[in-house]
Amino acid sequence: MRLSSIRGPALAMVLTLALAGGCGGASVADAPGGSRHDARSPAIPVVASTNVYGDVVEQIGGDRVKVVSLISDPSQDPHSYEASTQNRLALSKAKVVVENGGGYDDFIGRMLDSANSSSPTVIDAVQVSGKAAGAGNRLNEHVWYDLPTMGRLADRIAAALAKAAPADADAFRHNAKTFKDKLTRLEEQEQGIKAAHGGSAVAVTEPVPLYLTESMGLRNKTPADFSESVEEGSDVSPQSLRQTLDLFTRKQVKALVYNQQTSSPETEQVKQAAEDHGIPVVPVTETLPRGQDYLSWMTANVAALKHALDT
Repeated sequence: MRLSSIRGPALAMVLTLALAGGCGGASVADAPGGSRHDARSPAIPVVASTNVYGDVVEQIGGDRVKVVSLISDPSQDPHSYEASTQNRLALSKAKVVVENGGGYDDFIGRMLDSANSSSPTVIDAVQVSGKAAGAGNRLNEHVWYDLPTMGRLADRIAAALAKAAPADADAFRHNAKTFKDKLTRLEEQEQGIKAAHGGSAVAVTEPVPLYLTESMGLRNKTPADFSESVEEGSDVSPQSLRQTLDLFTRKQVKALVYNQQTSSPETEQVKQAAEDHGIPVVPVTETLPRGQDYLSWMTANVAALKHALDT
């Protein structure tokens, strides 16, 4: 109905209703099964170890959650993180806590042990993944690069939020499904890359992106001693460095996937070798880049790998 066809008091009433209904954007309450809430119904306090998990919580919880991500600065190292008083206070009030687990962010467990908290629901992403160390192999704890794990995590987050706010349970489940549907489309892109480039060899500076590269059927040719030493911040042996550099001088790999959040003289040397020999370098990070959410970030990573392999 056009407003120009309404006159007098009726027009005033329509304008009033339109303005009342048009203020603000979509919220959890607008999703199927969502319930309206007001200032007397505070958002669910959530603490996430990194902004990767904090963003996923926000995508599922919408305006019904208030998320504190303890690590969001790329320069912060989870292994040496020291909690502030403000962080401890946030954790003491949290109804839901999302951690990576697997030894990646042990500070969460230490904070919970010392916090006077109300027993929040704690979600461990590594436990959700079902992944474990294999015989003779270390656990790759970087499970946020594994899309199926993130789909399962979305369901766990929705369930935890529903426990804290039962009236919005349907909305949380709806948002989790939307998130998973987008993940499915991204997984289809991975399978397309696998069909075109499965079996191709790549190198990495750290194990960070391996779940992503493995899903595409790519082979990691990096000497294990090199990537493990870089990840642990220990000295890289001359032999391991030489073997890694040979991958580029002999053009044995199609791309280098480079963790740009951790740099050392050895990783810079490897990066330079790749560039010098025309091997594409694909940068990755452990936390969300500015201006991106989890899905746009992973989409960009997949697209960058595809471009490198197509080159």
